[in-house]
Amino acid sequence: MKIGFIGLGNVGGKLSGSLLRNGFDLTVYDLNSDLVAEKVTKGATAGENPAQMMRDCNAVITCLPSPAASDAVMQEMLPEVREGKIWMEMSTTDQAEAERLGGLVIAAGGAAVDCPVSGGCHRADTGNISIFAGCDRPTFERILPLLTTLGRRVLHTGDLGSASMLKVLTNYLATVHLAANAEALVTAKAAGMDLNTTYEAIKISSGTSFSHVTESQVILNGSRDISFTMDLVKKDVGLFQEIAERNNVPLEISPLICSIFDDGIARYGDRELSPNIIKRLEDATGLDIRAPGFPPEMTDDEPEEPGYEVIPTGRN
Repeated sequence: MKIGFIGLGNVGGKLSGSLLRNGFDLTVYDLNSDLVAEKVTKGATAGENPAQMMRDCNAVITCLPSPAASDAVMQEMLPEVREGKIWMEMSTTDQAEAERLGGLVIAAGGAAVDCPVSGGCHRADTGNISIFAGCDRPTFERILPLLTTLGRRVLHTGDLGSASMLKVLTNYLATVHLAANAEALVTAKAAGMDLNTTYEAIKISSGTSFSHVTESQVILNGSRDISFTMDLVKKDVGLFQEIAERNNVPLEISPLICSIFDDGIARYGDRELSPNIIKRLEDATGLDIRAPGFPPEMTDDEPEEPGYEVIPTGRN
């Protein structure tokens, strides 16, 4: 299978690296020519444009920063879609938009999948990340070998669009945990607690979360580098809020999280690293929330392993 990959940013660059590392015939494209050149040195072919990639590849993966970017790329690819072609949307996008763009692909004779990843850039780099996939079952089975190369745990979430909904839901939860971790760490410091001990207490207790064992570490190091920025957090939480509003769910925490990150963006800029949302409390209290012994960035120390399909509890 010949694969096209469009979007070589923080996540896309790492996911495409997994395909190259495992011997796939890969064509890549990005507006940043330096990112393309880097992949070419590792065995990829440089794509001319999205239309050419859809024409020449069996499947084209998009991993882009916004629904608008995905739409722009799709408009270029759509004339080249025909029977046998597959579009795989790995961007974090709106459920309704995934359904709309995927519907255009299906109407043109192709197949469409929304298959965002979850688990952090450090796991995208090693192929140990989790992947949600929304599509019909025959399409899922066609692309499963590809997905189990890109990631370790692969969950078929149902129809097209379902994966995007679950992706923004899980990103929303991670953001809630990040904001709560910031409050917990600052409060512990203000109360005179040792932050190394505090970190371990949270880690081994009912208060732990994925966000704590990753983002709290780079917060305490002081680098705050999780390869994710406040504007992306605001986009993802905003997408979750839009889903709730479309379905008449009167959320209370989500609007507050949106407000917190609006304030963070106003203070520090939209490209500020997302864990630096804690700076709002550091500035308010004059406390320095750092501790020795924590890494400046997260790395995945688990060996790359073959991926597998996750079967939801209660299903055969």
